[in-house]
Amino acid sequence: MMGIGGEIPVDSCSRAGCTVSAQWRIEWRNPKIHTGERIKTWLACAEHVDYLSAFLHARSFPVRVVAYDPQQSEKTEPVSMPEHHA
Repeated sequence: MMGIGGEIPVDSCSRAGCTVSAQWRIEWRNPKIHTGERIKTWLACAEHVDYLSAFLHARSFPVRVVAYDPQQSEKTEPVSMPEHHA
């Protein structure tokens, strides 16, 4: 994937400007425009997982955070993550 200033790794964090490898997968949807079958996915590094999930929770979107494993990303079970404190 190309980004401003060069190549961005495919499995990098979805936070703008971050190129760190993802450790978390954030699954979400906007229920006003997405049916239950349509799930969007953001990847997150350890530093930005709370920020990205809080952004979605603040909009009352259904959110699920799972550990990201590029080899088995579709089979990974949800794991608990630290609570976000605003």
